[in-house]
Amino acid sequence: MNNIKGQSGQTESWESGESYQHYIGRWSRLVADEFIRWLNAPPQQRWLDVGCGTGALSRTILELASPATVQGIDPSQSHITFAHGTIHDERVAFSVGTAESLQLPSDSFDVVVSGLVLNFVPDPARGVVEMKRVIRQGGIIGAYVWDYADKMELMRYFWDAAVALGVCPTN
Repeated sequence: MNNIKGQSGQTESWESGESYQHYIGRWSRLVADEFIRWLNAPPQQRWLDVGCGTGALSRTILELASPATVQGIDPSQSHITFAHGTIHDERVAFSVGTAESLQLPSDSFDVVVSGLVLNFVPDPARGVVEMKRVIRQGGIIGAYVWDYADKMELMRYFWDAAVALGVCPTN
């Protein structure tokens, strides 16, 4: 489990839905908007959000994709609780579960997505196999991950701005 320093100076955990949302969730929403527009799925589809976290991608699906339903799955009870408490839409349901063992019927979704998750899944290949199992024939599977291999631009912009503002040493 990763720990971070909160505004209070106390160590907080990424496991906390509120802490995660404060530090990462707001960035997740920006990429989710672009991803859902790019995916361009037809309306009234049954969506599965694998590794939904605090619900940034699920919320964007609800707002932009006109889904029939959205099912969010995440291994963190804290994140699921946060999503339940902040997203109030009769089309969405959240539950605890893992990408590698989706407790869902085969061929039950039209669109399966995963945002900023697969590089944290212990067995990502198994997670993709499960995503394929639950998608109906002709459905859409889409995922995006942090760009660690190509400078992780999100973090690069943050640190460039911190240095420019003089709030961070340059070495």
